[in-house]
Amino acid sequence: MRSDAGTPSDIPGPPTEDDGTAAIAAAGGLHEYQLRLHAEYGPVVRFPLPGAGLAVSVADPVLLEATAKINKRPEKLFEFLAPLQESGNLQTIPAEEHGPWRRVMLSVLAGRPSHEAHFARFTALAAELADRWEAHDGPVALQQDLSELSLRMICQYALGSGLESPDSAARVVSAFETVLTEYMGQAGDGAGSRAQEALAYLRATVDQVLTAHRERGDSAPAGRSDLIAALVEAGESPARIRDTVLMTMLAAHHTTGVAISWTLYLLARHPDASARVAEELDRVLGDRLVPEYADLKRLTYLDMVLRETMRLYPPGPYGAREATEDIVLGDYTVPAGTTIFYPFWAVHTNPDYWPDPQTFDPGRFAPEASAGRPRLAYIPFGIGPRSCEGAALATVEAQLVLAVLLRRFAFRSAPGQTVTPIERFVLWAAEDIHLTVTPRESA
Repeated sequence: MRSDAGTPSDIPGPPTEDDGTAAIAAAGGLHEYQLRLHAEYGPVVRFPLPGAGLAVSVADPVLLEATAKINKRPEKLFEFLAPLQESGNLQTIPAEEHGPWRRVMLSVLAGRPSHEAHFARFTALAAELADRWEAHDGPVALQQDLSELSLRMICQYALGSGLESPDSAARVVSAFETVLTEYMGQAGDGAGSRAQEALAYLRATVDQVLTAHRERGDSAPAGRSDLIAALVEAGESPARIRDTVLMTMLAAHHTTGVAISWTLYLLARHPDASARVAEELDRVLGDRLVPEYADLKRLTYLDMVLRETMRLYPPGPYGAREATEDIVLGDYTVPAGTTIFYPFWAVHTNPDYWPDPQTFDPGRFAPEASAGRPRLAYIPFGIGPRSCEGAALATVEAQLVLAVLLRRFAFRSAPGQTVTPIERFVLWAAEDIHLTVTPRESA
């Protein structure tokens, strides 16, 4: 039997008399609400999702396999991004358009040539932040500073020659913050003139970069390290290229900085793990203060720490797809058209696959510990053909910044601090994360 909304009525879940807004607010956000739902009702739950009617949430990685090939996002849930794009919402474009576009994106974002081409500039930006922290008196606000760094890095990556001076970089950062704050803070009423001016400035900046590419006759080199050149070579329209650059900035905005922030927070609370990271960095880097690209693959424990952090604090705490055909999830059949909800946090703390799930234990990601674990038990970047194209680049950025900061500093929690995760487009900390920064003697 199916409900009027097309979701099987025999799937367990809470009452559905309203759209769920009040219950989500009472829980402290959608991420916390999902944890409560799955703790009470099991691995498959139907619940009212604002903007999507009834949705089915799946917290079991084995059951998630049935949804892994879906190439459709629920359009209503992503309508808020429409004002930022002129060539169709890149988050919800049809599969026949999305597939070729994604292949171009992955050819750049996921490739070593791209990472190496931008590594020196990323390193310089990270070192600038470290210098500023070394001169700073008192605790630093991690998420404020690292989110700014994250945005500067992705602006540099996506715009390249459009950020030739610190002033232009700062203006892009400021404009992008305005667009995010005002457009995403609206409830369907549109953004004010300040946000519209900021968006117009960002589009004009991308257009200037496109013009420079055309005048130089740039094309993507073998292996592709230039995002705009690759999109031009693929025959994408100027509007689609402009939208892609802005969406790349949006997707990376805060996320890398937030992941680094939570990592430093956890290391400050776990001195044994912090000491092991420091020992590894000293051994791999020797007397160097910054890594080279080839060093990253030798920083195996640092990578385990980062992965465990994103298990406990996934930068984006959930995702969604729309079933394009009937799907069998264990004992239930979910009809086409149903919103399938991915509660990353609930998946990452499912005790059937993560013993003692709330404990910080980087050893979970040692090769022997990972063997036999379902592949979708850990999904910080989503799953399937709509997963994050920039996952590999974000990982390189995070590893690099952590290596620079942890090579130079020891971090300790600020006294009397309470850190509460909240949703602010990413998994933020309510009052930021404040840590004291002390130069390491070995550095």
